[in-house]
Amino acid sequence: MPYIVPKFAFRWAIPIASFLVAARLSAQTSTGDEAAPVEESITLWTMFQQGGWAMYPLLLFSIATVGLAGYCAVLIRDKRFLQPEADEDLKKAIESGDTEAGLTACAAHDGYMTQILEIGFTTIEEGHRSVGAVNEAMEERAGKVLAGPMVFVQYLQVLASISPMMGLLGTVSGMVKAFRNIADQGMGKPELLANNISEALITTATGLLIAIPALMAYFYFKNKYLAASSGIYERLGKMTRLMTKHGLLTEDTKQSS
Repeated sequence: MPYIVPKFAFRWAIPIASFLVAARLSAQTSTGDEAAPVEESITLWTMFQQGGWAMYPLLLFSIATVGLAGYCAVLIRDKRFLQPEADEDLKKAIESGDTEAGLTACAAHDGYMTQILEIGFTTIEEGHRSVGAVNEAMEERAGKVLAGPMVFVQYLQVLASISPMMGLLGTVSGMVKAFRNIADQGMGKPELLANNISEALITTATGLLIAIPALMAYFYFKNKYLAASSGIYERLGKMTRLMTKHGLLTEDTKQSS
């Protein structure tokens, strides 16, 4: 009996000790996992905050880009430039030689082409029936009428130019702060430089993200504007030839009062 008890205890001591050690290690691992910090997710708001002061003007530029692009889409349309629905009324007025009916048709179908053609009918009513005089009057009106929509297209180019500059200014500001922290704290604490470097990179990226769509929108609406303007001059030429054919206008060598 004195021999059996120690042997029995020794036989079960090793498994029990192994179990206790494993349980201890598992408890320590679980505690360590619970104490580990949870990584914070990156959102647009956190990036906006990291970008610093330069993000506020960049936010205004992004809103202005979207607003201008939408306004240009409404402003620069073929229907707004050409007024094809006015063709029938204008042809009837010209074929009948009735300038008052032509002015009424222009007022009923308001647009860029009819605004320019309106001065042509007005010039005829004033007694200037030569092709040269009417074309000169319409050229003067066209310069004023067609300048309006192009102004808003040019604003897109302005935004495409200054957005990267503002982003670069934010980059310079962030790098200045980073070097200032290096001068004050040394290189032993790189975490102090993280926010400054983030500010520098985020503002540059934001400026480019605004500039690229703004530049694409600028060229798109510029080309669309040029095409629509060419269409106006083509239709005005047809109307002028139709006026000459039906006696509303005379050639420059046969001017009549």
